[in-house]
Amino acid sequence: MRVAVAGAGVTGLTTALVLQRAGHEVDVFAARSGLESTSGAAGAIWLPVRVTPGGRELDWASRSYRAFMALAGTDSSAGVDVLRACEVVDDDERPWWGDAVDGLRLVPAATIYPRARQFWSFFAPRIEPAVYLSWLAERLTRPVVYRTLANLSELDGEVVVNCTGLGARALCADSALVAVLGQTAVVAPGTLRMDTFIGDERDQAAIFYAIPRRHQVVLGGCRTYVDLVEPPPPDPVLREAILSRCRAAGYEPGPVLAERTGLRPVRPSVRLEREGRIVHNYGHGGAGYTLSWGCAEAVAALLGELA
Repeated sequence: MRVAVAGAGVTGLTTALVLQRAGHEVDVFAARSGLESTSGAAGAIWLPVRVTPGGRELDWASRSYRAFMALAGTDSSAGVDVLRACEVVDDDERPWWGDAVDGLRLVPAATIYPRARQFWSFFAPRIEPAVYLSWLAERLTRPVVYRTLANLSELDGEVVVNCTGLGARALCADSALVAVLGQTAVVAPGTLRMDTFIGDERDQAAIFYAIPRRHQVVLGGCRTYVDLVEPPPPDPVLREAILSRCRAAGYEPGPVLAERTGLRPVRPSVRLEREGRIVHNYGHGGAGYTLSWGCAEAVAALLGELA
């Protein structure tokens, strides 16, 4: 089947690769590269952030977890590694996604994060966007075609898969899709742990996370609803607040090496469904990487029903 995939972020590229492996003839069209999109600005660790709990979401997250864990163990060139993840909590309620991960246990936080009493510890794949997005694109038989789309009907193909993220708000007149701003500071490691992810979302007005990459650490963050279609420049006040939260947690970050902002495509639930010859796959919020393989496999299953 001839398939056109709209969007070259992690969702679009993963979907294209899964469909290609299923035997389809796939072309990817996008206004910009994955690294220039929200996927390039992401912290990119497996964690179902702001995902609606439920059967489909748990299945998609579980499938993606297994795909990333397999990559981490078999292909270092993909840019995927396994970290110890520490998700800070105030109570001992087991996460709804707990069955998807390895090594889940509730442990005291004092030695890693003295600002809290406890956290859920588990093994989590962490993805380096600059490496991984290129790894995906290099495995496609055809290069991404860069063009701006005014309408999905412009694309040829028996099926068009809509992976345009926030762009779907205009392309699909989807008023349920909104932009949530994120901002990160990429720092030299300093005294931060390079084998451990720390996430503290107990106070949504002062979110903090530290995501080690292979040579740097991504610090964040924020989740602010905004009426924008393009991310604004990084806010220096927020950058200093993020660095202060890091120091308050007992770590001294190294120099700031880079800053990024991005707009997460958030809706009440992921839209993954067929509409005529279009299959929609967007609205993953802050969990684009976390749901990428599972959603791509779900799209492949939909196309299999059409064959």
